[in-house]
Amino acid sequence: MVRRIQKVAVIGSGIMGGGIAALCASAGIPTLLLDIVPFDLKDDEKKDPKARNRIVSAGFENILKAKPALFYDKDMDSQLVQLGNLEDDFNKLAECDWIVEVVVENLKIKQDLFSKIEKIMKKGAIISTNTSGLPLNKIAQGRSKAFKEHFLGTHFFNPVRYMHMLEIIPGKETKKDILKFIAEFGEKVLGKGIVWAKDTPNFIGNRIGVFSGVRAMQIMMEMKMTIPEVDALSGPAIGRPKTASIKLLDLVGLDTFVHVATNCYELCANDESRAGLKLPEFVSKMVEKKWLGNKTKQGFYKKEVTPDWKKIDKVINYKTLEYETFEKPTFPCLDASKKAATLPEKMQAIAYGTDKGSIFMWRTMAEMMIYSANRIPEIADTIVEIDNAMKWGYAWEMGPFETWDAIGLKRSVDRMKKEGMKIPKKIQAMIDKKVKSFYKIEKGKKMYYDLKSGKYKVIETSPLALNLANLRANKKVVKENKSAAIIDLGDGVFNVEFHSKMNAMDGAMGEMIAEGLMYAIDNGVGLVLGNQAPGMPGAFSAGGDLGYMGDMAKNKNFSGIDTMISDLHKMILALKYAPIPVVAAPYGMTLGGGCEVCLASDRIVTHAELYMGLVEISAGLLPGGCGMMHLWQRYVDAIPGNVKIADWAAYLIPALILVAQAKVSMSAQEALKNGFLRATDKIVFNKDNLIGEAKKEILRMVDDGYAPPAKKKYPVMGQEAQGMIWADMNNMRIGGYIPKHMEFIAKKIIYCMSGGEARQGQLVSEDYLNKLEREAFVELWKTEETQKMAAHIMTTGKPLMM
Repeated sequence: MVRRIQKVAVIGSGIMGGGIAALCASAGIPTLLLDIVPFDLKDDEKKDPKARNRIVSAGFENILKAKPALFYDKDMDSQLVQLGNLEDDFNKLAECDWIVEVVVENLKIKQDLFSKIEKIMKKGAIISTNTSGLPLNKIAQGRSKAFKEHFLGTHFFNPVRYMHMLEIIPGKETKKDILKFIAEFGEKVLGKGIVWAKDTPNFIGNRIGVFSGVRAMQIMMEMKMTIPEVDALSGPAIGRPKTASIKLLDLVGLDTFVHVATNCYELCANDESRAGLKLPEFVSKMVEKKWLGNKTKQGFYKKEVTPDWKKIDKVINYKTLEYETFEKPTFPCLDASKKAATLPEKMQAIAYGTDKGSIFMWRTMAEMMIYSANRIPEIADTIVEIDNAMKWGYAWEMGPFETWDAIGLKRSVDRMKKEGMKIPKKIQAMIDKKVKSFYKIEKGKKMYYDLKSGKYKVIETSPLALNLANLRANKKVVKENKSAAIIDLGDGVFNVEFHSKMNAMDGAMGEMIAEGLMYAIDNGVGLVLGNQAPGMPGAFSAGGDLGYMGDMAKNKNFSGIDTMISDLHKMILALKYAPIPVVAAPYGMTLGGGCEVCLASDRIVTHAELYMGLVEISAGLLPGGCGMMHLWQRYVDAIPGNVKIADWAAYLIPALILVAQAKVSMSAQEALKNGFLRATDKIVFNKDNLIGEAKKEILRMVDDGYAPPAKKKYPVMGQEAQGMIWADMNNMRIGGYIPKHMEFIAKKIIYCMSGGEARQGQLVSEDYLNKLEREAFVELWKTEETQKMAAHIMTTGKPLMM
């Protein structure tokens, strides 16, 4: 039987259920979202469909309003969600191929619900629970063998769209083909990283996460540390999100965390470190006071407004439960971490320092690593599942065992022994066998140490999940410099990988793109522009290197800026007209120059999380890498042939607004609407497969008989459009809606995109448009205002309006 999921049902319209429904709809799957009928209906409401759907409708409204957005394209995707309630619409579940239960964590409620579902579900339908802690075998108690064979746990993490992990928990009788199917569906269609968990309390991510978070608080209290000190030490300094350890709980919600932690403590009676799962008393008191974090606008942290309307941050004093102001914490180990070049070096600086902060972090990291080792095989069979769970579910750059490798296995174990920590037997066995690390790369394949067999095994991944780090280790780097590298992907396809800070484009990167193109032309069939920054969403390229250009402007080397832009234009157009296909593989932040190299490519194969835009005006500039020209060309190519040139303003104005207002797409679907993507471009839900999909696209284009685009002139709107738009802008400036220098930049953008001194409808060459762009770019750098704006955004990360 060929199995397909053509319709999904999600039961429960809260934050998690709504997120799952939005994800399925965003993947193009019609989705039925059900919830209970309100208990408090008045007599005149009991037959009113609107009143009976009040709960699910409210949940759906929350999905639509969610920030960050849960739908990729709210207007289109939301149309695929059908709302209903568990009384009037229950029989519609019989139409669904996959039914996901996301109701309250109450065993009897879940059991009763599944009893009813079994009576009407279609034959072969897959049933799953999103429980975060209740045992699957108890949930399925009393169900038939056929039901149990199609029943499993599918545990998503919030926010569902953004968190990469999907924990799959097999039931005792779940068929293997069902498990394989849902894993492939989760990976390929929903874009998730699959982690295989066992039916144990809180599964993998939350079991390790609860221990890590609770022990951080316990040790904090023992060492008389403050909450801001803990968060300063346990965030980006060790490759974890800015929410770190305790601020994260404000984001999650203290009530949610207390529920998960209490469940873990109560159900893990035989855990050797059970005491490390018991929450400090002050946290329960905070929940009693409804200080639940972001959703109640106060938790561990809160913002207050002073009488003179200044916002100040405060943190709770866990001894007094009073809120206090705080200074940014500093420790010598943090200073050393900032100076370190790589994440392992940063971690070593934190773990092996001698100050109070370092001692705190050493204790929390060491205990977390030991605890993780002791959970194998209880919660997972391999270290890979635990590491992936923490990376994909908690956004750590390195999981527990990767962290152990980073700080040194033997060095850390020696210290643990010296301090009286109990080393897990399987870890000691590794040391005795002189095994130096949990991971290694051998013959181009990444391998992990299997604690059960005592041998290294290959990490199995999707054929499309090309890993550039593995290719590097397999000596597939053709050439590299400080900002980029040429990597052989095999089958005649090469990749230019960016690796500067935030993958910002600079001269060295431009040189390597040009060299990579020539190398691929001489030695292969195609070129991919792609990289693999850790975390979600990451940055394909955050734009150009303002510091380099700013220094030239400061030294009045404007001819150097002119030459740099001229060289950039040559590189961009070489990509566009190359005799081989060029495919860009962007994801996350794809801004400024990063956007421009994508617009020059034959195809864009992008991750669904794409924040793309030409944002140079925020730094006092206009796009300098043919971006305005290529955006306008895309708009022109989309204009129906029967639209007269005089009516093209309806297309020019949206294109101008994108650039002049630095609009950034919040998804790949929005980038498609904005005109940055074309219908021929491809959207990939799983970021791990992005480079592989780009390579596949190149080989398909070659197989189809690739021919480069022909050079041609494009019509512009000319001076007529400028006059029309400038009049509006003048009114805006007089009304105080636009600062003077921003008006000056915007007029430059309009001048370049409409064709300068050309007439309406005149065909102009790309060389002509690039000359306009280059001259305007240099002219802006000559202004004091632009130099100030560029310096400000580099220093603060925020635009300065002038």
